[in-house]
Amino acid sequence: MRAARFHAWGSAPAVDDVPEPVRGAGEVLVEITAAAVAHLDTTVAGGNFDLKPPLPYAGGVEGAGTVLECDPDSGLEPGTQVMLRGGGLGLLRDGTWSERLSVPVKAVRRLESPLPPEVAATFFVPATTAFVALHDVARLGADEEVVVVGAAGAVGSMVAQQALLAGAKVTGVVGHADQLAGLPDGVHGVSLDSDDAARLAADRPASLLVDTLGGDGLVARTRWVRPGGRAVVIGYVTGTEVRVDLPSWLLDDVALLPVNMIRRERRAREIAGDLVKRLSAGELEVAVQRYDLADAAAAVADLRAGRVRGRAVLIP
Repeated sequence: MRAARFHAWGSAPAVDDVPEPVRGAGEVLVEITAAAVAHLDTTVAGGNFDLKPPLPYAGGVEGAGTVLECDPDSGLEPGTQVMLRGGGLGLLRDGTWSERLSVPVKAVRRLESPLPPEVAATFFVPATTAFVALHDVARLGADEEVVVVGAAGAVGSMVAQQALLAGAKVTGVVGHADQLAGLPDGVHGVSLDSDDAARLAADRPASLLVDTLGGDGLVARTRWVRPGGRAVVIGYVTGTEVRVDLPSWLLDDVALLPVNMIRRERRAREIAGDLVKRLSAGELEVAVQRYDLADAAAAVADLRAGRVRGRAVLIP
């Protein structure tokens, strides 16, 4: 059996031949059909994260597969399609970057509707984060004008799609014009390297900004929102710090709202079932970039370099 494993902190993963997993009591033996490559995987592999599996270890905090063996009282049956997440996968123990894996039953979730394996492995974070950001944090109302920054990314695209489904008018902002083609249908696209971005600041058309980039440009982007509106902050891929001039912020009158999905994990699990149904029905889509398990090192390198459109996934 093959697994993509890290042998040293900060290194690239190598594909090894490893022993077949032996299912323990309270565990589920799963045939992996797809395994996500997430930013959390690269963070853990760097060696500076608080959680560290013993080396060498297989990466992968998320994945999807088919049940092979399970306890009779597990509520699962062989052949069931499942999502894998939690239970220390890729954080305290071997993760999903392997052909087969025995995992704690708490890390296994039956899917309410069938999904392509690569979608089942990758939908949870972007889909649930988008829902929480729009409906629980921003409390999106009817007929709002929403600007989504980073709308070509996995989370940003899902925010844009779900805002459209809720009846909002959506503007998707991307870094460069060549990313506009990757925006969801129905989204008005704006690239930061165009004059349209300057018009957003002049017109302040939005009632809600959803920002996945962060960094020192965040405050300037909140000025695309009309007074009394709000800016929901999901990510910080362009920087972890921002300076706020309090008199200007008070004058702008735009609320800054954080999205903490660690605190909202239970809520994410509650809403996942309905999102699976929407994905299965084709109402929502997750963009994925596929790699063979043998190309795990390339997938990690591409993710670190920002070359992945949507989400990266390994196919064993």
